Amino acid sequence: MSGWCRPAHRNRYRRDPPVSWGRRQHPAGGGPARFPVPGVWPGPGGTGQYHYGLYARNPLLLSEVCVTTTGRRRPTPADPSPEPAPGGRVPSGTDRDLPPELGPDAVGVLDGLSFMLSDATGDVPAGSIGGLIHEDTRFLSRWELLLGGVRPLLLGSSSVDPYSAAFFLANAELPELPANRVGIRRQRFVGEGMFERISVQCFADEPVPIELRLAVDVDFADLFEVKEQLRDRSGQIVREHTADGSRLSFGYRNEGFTVSTEIRAVPPASRIEGDDLVWDLLLHPGESWEVELHVPLHYVSVHVVPTRREFGDVFEVGRDDDSTGRWRSSRPEVHADSDLVRDVYHQSVADLVSMRVEKEIAGERIVFTAAGLPWFLTLFGRDSVITAYQALIGGPELARGTLLTLAAHQAVDLDDFTDREPGKMPHEYRGGELTRLGVKPHNPYYGAADTTQLWLVLLSEYWRWTGDERLLHDVRENAYAALHWIDEYGDSDGDGYVEYATRSTQGLGNQCWRDSWNGVQTADGTIPVLPIATCEIQGYTYDAKLRLAELADGPYADPELARRLRADAAELADRFNRDFWLDDRGGYYALGLDGDKQPIDAMTSNMGHLLWSGIVPAERAAILARQLMSDELFSGWGVRTLSTRDRGYNPIGYHLGTVWPHDNSLVAHGLARYGFRAEANRIIEAMLEAARYSDNRLPEAFSGYDRSFGRVPVPYPTACNPQAWASAAPLLFLRTMFGLEAVEGRFVLDPEVPERFGRIQLNRVQGFGQRWEIEVNGRQGHLRLVP
Repeated sequence: MSGWCRPAHRNRYRRDPPVSWGRRQHPAGGGPARFPVPGVWPGPGGTGQYHYGLYARNPLLLSEVCVTTTGRRRPTPADPSPEPAPGGRVPSGTDRDLPPELGPDAVGVLDGLSFMLSDATGDVPAGSIGGLIHEDTRFLSRWELLLGGVRPLLLGSSSVDPYSAAFFLANAELPELPANRVGIRRQRFVGEGMFERISVQCFADEPVPIELRLAVDVDFADLFEVKEQLRDRSGQIVREHTADGSRLSFGYRNEGFTVSTEIRAVPPASRIEGDDLVWDLLLHPGESWEVELHVPLHYVSVHVVPTRREFGDVFEVGRDDDSTGRWRSSRPEVHADSDLVRDVYHQSVADLVSMRVEKEIAGERIVFTAAGLPWFLTLFGRDSVITAYQALIGGPELARGTLLTLAAHQAVDLDDFTDREPGKMPHEYRGGELTRLGVKPHNPYYGAADTTQLWLVLLSEYWRWTGDERLLHDVRENAYAALHWIDEYGDSDGDGYVEYATRSTQGLGNQCWRDSWNGVQTADGTIPVLPIATCEIQGYTYDAKLRLAELADGPYADPELARRLRADAAELADRFNRDFWLDDRGGYYALGLDGDKQPIDAMTSNMGHLLWSGIVPAERAAILARQLMSDELFSGWGVRTLSTRDRGYNPIGYHLGTVWPHDNSLVAHGLARYGFRAEANRIIEAMLEAARYSDNRLPEAFSGYDRSFGRVPVPYPTACNPQAWASAAPLLFLRTMFGLEAVEGRFVLDPEVPERFGRIQLNRVQGFGQRWEIEVNGRQGHLRLVP
């Protein structure tokens, strides 16, 4: 894809200094990158007012830099920092240029903040992006099994549970041993460290002497380094291996950052060679042998020990002090005529449990979800809030935990490096070395212009479902501070819209959900100048103000605030529908306004978020429904992020035409809100059908190719899988089909379920301190209290 970056030439009376393309130092130190200047944009009176240059394809090599001829640079999302970062631009966490070293069949297992990513044989080759990672630190960087000095042959492998996997292998051909005479099974479990069981069985006719070797290495790399560029710590890593072959030990310390990895072998290895465990085996025909490997970790002041050793291990449930147990034990049970509905629901719940994070807030154990495997197993404000909203039908524990966690980290002051502003909710927290030592701004980082409004939306929805006024009052000051941020800092220029532009040298260029460097662009491929106000953020702001007005009228007993907020929301809706609406292409909402208040005229799925927020007038809803379900946006598997008619469309571009389940869940919910139930159900059916092709799991995203291309959804190459808001999407799909809303202390049910799904029953749905049974079939349904 190519395009142009140009400043605000649309305002023909504006006389900014001429703009040309500058020279930018290559981030890797390879010399300056030259930008051609192909032409001059004519200003008023025919004078040469603007130059503009070619759009850079790779932001890590040649980022766009709009500068004036007097030297003033205009930041864009591709080059957003107010000043260059030392050593060149630091790639954002959403840049997806990772090499697929582990292959398309890589196997990941996870539990909370820990995950192990390997290739299909269970190996982590040296120098790959795989490994055992906990709290954003890699505790194993190599984990390779060799039989007779050769990698075994792969027979098959897969995850069994989100936290476990099985790998089936056989020996390769060796000088004294034909292939497939020795079978190997690897069973792997992640949970507070890792446990692995390796079983070997001989199928040869004669005794087989053979060497089994596990090659191990540890680099303690920060997750940012795993994705970008490794720093060699080998000289600082202390090894204390035992002479009896029972334990490998690696330790590293840098100022206050202390980590260690142990590998305990039962039975002990015959010997240790370097960092390798080596067993000299003599296997008789039919004989089996196995070794158990325990991998406890030490992170700063916390010692974590493996907790699972068998497939199907579950958490202890029912303890009052166990937030995960309460969540698991209280989640609804589903009974459905449709195997598809039932299977996708069960997988979604299992994945959400695997991504849970437990914390203690003010003496209370709470739970929220990390964002996704492999690179986002941490708190992401936007992701966690939307996940909790989607999953409310599955219980309020996630919403409560998310609200309290974000409130505990709400900003109280200004800081450019972290994009922190008073009242703003955090975007991303990291626990790796670079963050803890202040090299990275993620402790936490606040670069999101929508998390604060979404937090208010979730607070309101949680209260509607639970009536929990105690929590409401506990976070009252947080809610008021969030409102202050929206009005004073979110709307930085006083134009009535919340916009974003980073102040950090390592900040995100796009601070909306389309947070890749080119996720926001015009229909002709132009990357707009900052600050940017995207359309859905205005919708979230509108919804947040109306919801806070409801709380102000009720539990907060602040009628004056309620009146002001309703007036603000009405004014915002009027202004928004004037400034963002475009009559071209049959009518639609612009993706946003750029730094010169000009429309960013791409046609995107973000319009569906506007329906979810309620900012769309009824007379325009039908236009949006038609656009969203048109061939340009609807692929047959879901709504694409970008129209196929837009110049930047790419079915495998991160936000440029892919299909995102979480996005589609909000679009479907918004369509249903305006009465377009058939359109909503069409999306829901397509999404659930897509899940069937990936073991009943919806990934972060899949490619935007039309369904007619191959009859199966084409994977997106580096999608997180599982990812929290994708896993929670089927729960919101259920709620949308049920037409289930919490209104004034009671549930309202208005079902419209596709005929193919038949009867669906949910037991133990929590609401208002009670449990409910919900059963629907087509347009019929009932609610009843259960003991």
